[in-house]
Amino acid sequence: MPDSAQRFTTRVESYIKYRPGYPAEVIELLRSECGLINEAVVADIGSGTGILSELILKNGNAVFGVEPNEAMRTAGEQLLRGYPLFTSINGSAEKTTLPEDSVDLITAGQAFHWFDVPVARREFSRILKPGGFVALIWNDRRVDSTPFLRAYEDLLMNFGTDYGQVRELYGESAVQEFFAQLGFKVKSFDSIQPFDFAGLKGRTLSASYTPEPGQPNFQPMMERLREIFDQYQANGQVAFEYDTKVYYGPLSSA
Repeated sequence: MPDSAQRFTTRVESYIKYRPGYPAEVIELLRSECGLINEAVVADIGSGTGILSELILKNGNAVFGVEPNEAMRTAGEQLLRGYPLFTSINGSAEKTTLPEDSVDLITAGQAFHWFDVPVARREFSRILKPGGFVALIWNDRRVDSTPFLRAYEDLLMNFGTDYGQVRELYGESAVQEFFAQLGFKVKSFDSIQPFDFAGLKGRTLSASYTPEPGQPNFQPMMERLREIFDQYQANGQVAFEYDTKVYYGPLSSA
C-alpha cells in the first residue's frame, strides 16, 4: 500500500467536513479509567485534522498533536489555533520527538492501524510517564446492521482501491501485541452520522481506499453510490452507524 503517512494528503478537505467526531462518553472514560485529570498532559498520535485533539482540549488538558502528514497537520493547526494548550508536532508514532517521561496519557484516534506496532510501543513507553495510559480509539463503521450499510460495504468491496487490505489492519491482534502481557480493556459506545447525498459522497471520498476523480472506477462508484442513496434514503438522508471502540491500558506496571 502507499505510504500510510501520505495517503490522506489529497483528502483533507473531505476529512474535515465529513469524518465523525467522538461521543462525549470517550472523555468520560478517559477521566474515570485513564487518569485524565485536569493537569494531565496528552500526546495525541496521528492527530490528523484535530478531531480527537479538540475533544481533549475542550476538557482543559494540554495536548501535543503528533502528525506526520503536512497537509493534515496544517489543517489541525488551523482548527485548533484558538487553543493555547495545543502544540503541533511534526512527528510520527515511531518518532514523536517528545522528551522521555513527558506525557500522562497517549491517545490515537483512527490511526493505530497505520503504526509499526513494535516500534511505536517502544516510543510510547519512552515518552509515557510511569503509570500512564494509552487509549486507542476508532469509530468502527458497522457494515451489516442495515440494508443501506450492507449495500455500502458491497460498494467499497467492488470499487475500492485497496479496501480489503485496509480492513485487515483493524483486527485486535495488533492491539494485543501492543499492550503485551499487561493486557487491556475495551469499551464501546454507539454513535450515528446522518448524511444527505452530498455528505455521503464527501464521507466516501474522505477514505484513503476509494478512487478519486480521474482515477479508474471513480465514475462507476459515484453512479452506484447515487443508486444506493436513492434506494435507501428516508426524508433525504441515510445514516452511518458506528461502534466507537476504546482500547486502553498501561504500558508498564509502575
